[in-house]
Amino acid sequence: MTHTPLLPVIVFLGSSVLLVSLFQRMGLGSILGYLAAGILIGPQMSGLITDVKYTQSLSEFGVVFLLFLIGLELQPKKLWSLRKTLLGFGGLQILFGSIVFAFVAYLFGLSGAASAVVGFALSLSSTAFSLQSLSEKKVLNTEFGRASFAILLMQDVVAIPALAIIPSLGLNSASTASVQWGAFLFAFIGFAIFSRTLLGPFLRQVASLRSRELFTGVTLLIVMGVSYLMAHVGLSMALGAFLAGVFLSESEYRHELEADLEPFKGLLMGLFFVSVGMAVNLSLILERPLTILALAVLYMGLKGLVIFGVGRIMQLPREASRRLSSYLVQGGEFAFVIFGVGQSAKVISLEWTQTLTLIITLSMILSPFIILMDEKIQSIWMKKRPPQKYDHIEDSDNKIIIAGFGRFGQIFGRMLRSQGIGFTAIDHDTEQIELLRRFNFKVYYGDASRKEILEAAGAKKAQYFVIAVDDMMTATQIAEMVRQEYPHLKIYARARNRQHVFELMALDVEHIRRETLDSSLILTGDLLVDLGIPAERARQMVERFRRHDELMLQEQFKVRNDANLYLDVSRLGMDQLAQVLKEDAQKSYVDSGSERKTPESEH
Repeated sequence: MTHTPLLPVIVFLGSSVLLVSLFQRMGLGSILGYLAAGILIGPQMSGLITDVKYTQSLSEFGVVFLLFLIGLELQPKKLWSLRKTLLGFGGLQILFGSIVFAFVAYLFGLSGAASAVVGFALSLSSTAFSLQSLSEKKVLNTEFGRASFAILLMQDVVAIPALAIIPSLGLNSASTASVQWGAFLFAFIGFAIFSRTLLGPFLRQVASLRSRELFTGVTLLIVMGVSYLMAHVGLSMALGAFLAGVFLSESEYRHELEADLEPFKGLLMGLFFVSVGMAVNLSLILERPLTILALAVLYMGLKGLVIFGVGRIMQLPREASRRLSSYLVQGGEFAFVIFGVGQSAKVISLEWTQTLTLIITLSMILSPFIILMDEKIQSIWMKKRPPQKYDHIEDSDNKIIIAGFGRFGQIFGRMLRSQGIGFTAIDHDTEQIELLRRFNFKVYYGDASRKEILEAAGAKKAQYFVIAVDDMMTATQIAEMVRQEYPHLKIYARARNRQHVFELMALDVEHIRRETLDSSLILTGDLLVDLGIPAERARQMVERFRRHDELMLQEQFKVRNDANLYLDVSRLGMDQLAQVLKEDAQKSYVDSGSERKTPESEH
């Protein structure tokens, strides 16, 4: 009895697990781990797997699922709301990048069609790699992080029609003649109508059976069915999967579909990158190591300059533009797909496909080091750069000072501005201030924990002081300084948690609100109503909880330094709350029962 059919699976999973975990620990990302696994187990190194074509054909399903999930995310309404950012950052980056790289490819002797395909493919960046890096470094919500997301999203959108167009540029006449455009149009309109009318009720019926396996099977059927239709009319399966995702993007079961396909997508995308690694022509590196490395450096240098230029055109600061280019400087996974399609259609030769695949792979390998180098430059530059001067705060008679103008402080600002009430807002985040000024908010750059800043803001003449900063320690320092220097100011403070409340109470701050209390209580009230509790009764329960919690805060504050007493008071408070709510429920039941009695029944 032979077990050889299992060997490729064991080799694939074993090498992937070992190398992906190793590369992630090194901070190089999972994609490079899969590529390294492919190189290691491929025919050019260990030779554990020799049937590269079979692996590549199987890995195409990873691209199919990836494009379906991308389609699910690309809701038409969402894309329309982001059109300016997408066309600005994403459109310019793709346009300029494609032109530059197409020109360079033409200089290297490629045909016009081949240069266009290569130029477009090289303009793309890795969505998986870049988003992972931006998230790990916690810079996705910065100005350059949002610009990066816009560029990556636009690249994903534009790459789909490119996969359908590229075969028509080739010498393989069968690729163009086999496309049945009439059948494609019929299938497109038919699925659009089906997704708008019958698919929703059908998915509801499937979901009502509460069978996770069945719902997953239906999801796979939708993806593979539409992909097969597109392949049957002469287009790519990937295009079909993408269209299916777009049609289902506004479905109420969108998140359920995503969750069901995520494991398949991750595994098959890993197989795709392993197959790319297996196809890497290592002999090219051995034959022309300096040439290949020089081409990779030239590619990353040109791409970095293009992205930096786009950032500056879109009025990003120089520093943000540099960081934007450092995160997007690598080649993208879609380039591998495009090179494969281009080679199949005889647009690009096998030699150039192998060379370009190797360059993209090297750019992915070098990219983490570029990001690390950028961070090192950033830290050195921040140390050498003289501290930015705080803004000169204009003299005003505003009665209100707001320290911190993020998501919490802006609510104060918007309400006050709507009533024509003046205020002075101070924040220490230059990017946030720059963004707010675009919305005509006058926010000053400064450190609200420094006396001279508050002096300039008019703290002596003001009457109210709002502490809306996010950092607990900074908020406490500001409250302490205001209490000492400006005791006449009435403080309204944002608190992160109970411990923060105690610190502020110790400074005699009276008006304190925990940032999540009100929203969580309101949402709890909504849940109680959905559970069948009358709305008025739910409102009373929420209000009773709020009052009890405020009293508990006072009691806990008194014993906050004694851990045992604090636990005793807390347990007692929870028992009291449960008893009070139980008594209220019984009272409410009796009252409602007496109201239902008729005069005759009372006699």
